[in-house]
Amino acid sequence: CSASTNKPVLTLFTKKPCPLCDEAKEVLEPYKRRFILQEVDITLPENSAWYDEYKYDIPVFHLNGKFLMKHQVDIQKFEDQLLKLELQND
Repeated sequence: CSASTNKPVLTLFTKKPCPLCDEAKEVLEPYKRRFILQEVDITLPENSAWYDEYKYDIPVFHLNGKFLMKHQVDIQKFEDQLLKLELQND
């Protein structure tokens, strides 16, 4: 089934510790079969550009490389965008 390889990628810009990030991941838990979660630790040297951009804003989410939301999960927005991508892939 090629659909499984075509899942949207949700990128979470995070750092340790990040209680808001943990909370966000819990909110997204019911959807986890529908996307691939990729976590980017903004404190790592190779991610310094993201650190400069997002150090006061995490968690920040990008969906398929495009900015989606920050601070907390907007489930309605997330679902809308996820559905849009799923429909494109069909």
